[in-house]
Amino acid sequence: MYRHSEKQLELEGFLMPFSGKLSADNRWVRLAHMIPWHTFESDYCAKLSKKGQGPPALSVRMALGALIVKERLGLSDEECVEQIRENPYLQYFCGLKEFIAEAPFNPSMYVHFRKRFPADILNRVNEAIVHKAIKQSKKDDNDTGKGSSCQEEPSNKGKLLMDATCAPADISFPTDLKLLNVAREKSEEIIDVLHKNQNQMRNKPRTYRIIARKCFLAVAKSKRVDGQKLRKALRSQLGFLRRNLKSIEKLSEVADLTGLGKRRYRELLVISEVYRQQQLMYNERSHRVDDRIVSISQPHVRPIKRGKAAIDTEFGAKLSVSLVDGYAFVDRTSWDNFNEGLDFQAQVEAYKRRFGVYPESVHADRIYRTRDNLRYCKKNNIRLSGPRLGRPPIITAENALLLKSEAAIARQDELDRIPIEGKFGQAKRHYGIGRVMTKLASTSETAIALCFLVMNLERWLAAIFLRLFFKEQESSFKAELGAISCFIGYRPLTLAAL
Repeated sequence: MYRHSEKQLELEGFLMPFSGKLSADNRWVRLAHMIPWHTFESDYCAKLSKKGQGPPALSVRMALGALIVKERLGLSDEECVEQIRENPYLQYFCGLKEFIAEAPFNPSMYVHFRKRFPADILNRVNEAIVHKAIKQSKKDDNDTGKGSSCQEEPSNKGKLLMDATCAPADISFPTDLKLLNVAREKSEEIIDVLHKNQNQMRNKPRTYRIIARKCFLAVAKSKRVDGQKLRKALRSQLGFLRRNLKSIEKLSEVADLTGLGKRRYRELLVISEVYRQQQLMYNERSHRVDDRIVSISQPHVRPIKRGKAAIDTEFGAKLSVSLVDGYAFVDRTSWDNFNEGLDFQAQVEAYKRRFGVYPESVHADRIYRTRDNLRYCKKNNIRLSGPRLGRPPIITAENALLLKSEAAIARQDELDRIPIEGKFGQAKRHYGIGRVMTKLASTSETAIALCFLVMNLERWLAAIFLRLFFKEQESSFKAELGAISCFIGYRPLTLAAL
């Protein structure tokens, strides 16, 4: 059965579902109460301009709230501003006192928001949120009788999970030939600008850009390229780039380099370093150089060797992450590759700083099980997961039971370490670190820290809704028991009696 509508409803006749008031059970309202907005207002103000000109800056709640909304919904800057403009709950979350029909800020402000919240500030906000969440959880456990305040607190408490991962940057897969071709094209643009801005009228230096482009495409479009053909293509591109750099040097004598602008001057410095690295690798017939540049637009990105089955090398920032009760902390972010096993003691000390005690056990993979880390754990009465170092002992009748129990403990430790791998999967599949779209090193670190902050908020919000669900189920169950007891004429039943 279908009933035809008479006509399209007028805008004035559309009824609002919340009758002019926001619902307190809405997820954005709950999230707004979880975040200590004004705790970090002084840090936010320190990043603002001191000139005192122009309109007043947006509040810390508007800036941080807009970043959280964008990360949580996975939207572009423009679409996120439209969502905030249309949704009263999002406007409340961002700190507006009343609903406004126009956009609260321009989408380009997201760039400034990321610069005003560096990674260290967001990490402190993250720690404050986690402390608040764990404190609320302990309070709820004490109210339900699950916690015991009369027992003596142990010297070591809790489980610490740690691991490292890479947050790939938004760059194309770099090859030496492709990188030299991009550098050559950028150098040709610089020559065009310098020749246009020169004071003396001189002939424009030859760049052979058409021939260079054909030489590049002849190899780039080939299905199979042997080593000799590739080396010949690299030599030709290095020659074209060398000629362009010499032309730029001669033009700089008659034209001011300040006419290039900040972006092109930065590209000139990067191109010069790319040429030096590529020429060095070509002469030494090597594929490795220190601080290797893999992107002209993002020269801070480095190749990270991960040794994974699917992707052997990733290009982005490497992270050392700790996980406690489902809440993640970013302990270190670096654009250079590093041995995460050397961060073990610093991450354990960070756990003690956050929670006041050392962890009872640390669950990590084999790279963390060094002799220095084992001595550190023994000194602080910490159990480090995994088998003992050295050759496996020979199984005898005397030690068979002991070795079997150690193997069971090691197996359980591996199972307990699974959540941190799942946390990395969640961050890469549903949030932004699977492909970091920001271009600057500082804003990329901000995007990474913001991702883990939003995941912790989601973890806390899910725990709150789960706790409310069980409370409703328990109260309805008690009501049903009371109704049954009254119906059969007996005294009221209790959960303890069952």
